[in-house]
Amino acid sequence: MTDAPARRGRWRPVRHTAVGLASLLVLAGTGFAWTQLSRLDSDLATADVIAPSAQLPAGRDSLAVAQNILLVGLDSRTDVHGNPLPQALLDQLHAGDSADGGDTTDTMIVVHVPAGGGSATAISLPRDSYVQIAGGHGKHKINSAYTYGKQAALATLSGEGLSGAELEREAAAAGARTAIETVEDFTGLAINHYAAVNLAGFYTLSNAVGGVPVCLKAPVHDSYSGADFPAGEQTLSGAQALAFVRQRHGVPGSDLGRIARQQAFLSGMAEVVLDSGTLTDPARLSALVGAVTSSVILDRGWDVLTFAEQMHNLTSDGITFATIPVQSLSLATPYDGDAVKVDPTQVQGFVDALLGGASGRTSASSGTATTPASVAKQAAETAGAATTTPSSVSPESSTDLSGCVS
Repeated sequence: MTDAPARRGRWRPVRHTAVGLASLLVLAGTGFAWTQLSRLDSDLATADVIAPSAQLPAGRDSLAVAQNILLVGLDSRTDVHGNPLPQALLDQLHAGDSADGGDTTDTMIVVHVPAGGGSATAISLPRDSYVQIAGGHGKHKINSAYTYGKQAALATLSGEGLSGAELEREAAAAGARTAIETVEDFTGLAINHYAAVNLAGFYTLSNAVGGVPVCLKAPVHDSYSGADFPAGEQTLSGAQALAFVRQRHGVPGSDLGRIARQQAFLSGMAEVVLDSGTLTDPARLSALVGAVTSSVILDRGWDVLTFAEQMHNLTSDGITFATIPVQSLSLATPYDGDAVKVDPTQVQGFVDALLGGASGRTSASSGTATTPASVAKQAAETAGAATTTPSSVSPESSTDLSGCVS
């Protein structure tokens, strides 16, 4: 396939639930078989979405530079090539039909990797955060930034004569760039890398690792997501795992509760991939690499081999999970219904404090940061809810992600 001009770039759309995206981080975060990593470097779909000013030095020079990775999940029912997912699979995932969903980024996580690697901080951004959208689109929920960028590009590029698959690829890349710029403006962090995964991708990734252990405080039944689990410890994969991280109906705190579940699941996945022999088991490793190459899209400039070298000392204990501070869960907006009220200045202060300390914990009281100790069978102690203070609302959590999720 011939690359388009630099402003457009090669793009193959992928969509939804970003929980699976951290599989890419933890997979590349060890010094495992370089032949498998070479498959990632050569087979992954890519898109030209990172601004030149945020691109990292080439090769080993990038090892000495801190980086910020935006992980997103787009709410669409297509595969990595833009083709509709099979209806049988959508039925299994309780995802409606191919006409459902859209181009919103239902999950957004910024992963900060310090210079030299060896640790990582994953910062969740509630999808309904009410922010200024880049490109002059006004204030809206942050999950719509991709949509606004894509729709504007569709109008412009179709006027230039583009159509069909080429038009879809270029508009999708524009949507990703708008989402990236919006996150940069909101958090104060320069985004150096971008990754996304779709519904089927997360399904495949969770199956590839053989399931992830989780723990629930009480039984769950939710017809919207398909979540139907007993209380206690259990191992989830495929459609079950997707239902666990997608559920927000009946979860205290709604999307904040869902974020807590995502963080707990990522902790469990990190444990399975990094600490339980997945990377030394040829069959499981091959399945995991195959799942990543078939499900994940990266920015075109991401040197996966060098990134793996930077992160070769990463363990599950070296991943810190955090959620930005929010001020209200029910901000009335002119056009977008109720949104999550956030203060960019407060958020940027929280991020600065979080990333400024060697421990990965923050001194700011208005957000939450958690570092897992032994992540299998652990989950966020959030009660899924939000605790109200005079200036903020934040998910309750323990500092070690111990306990069961609500």
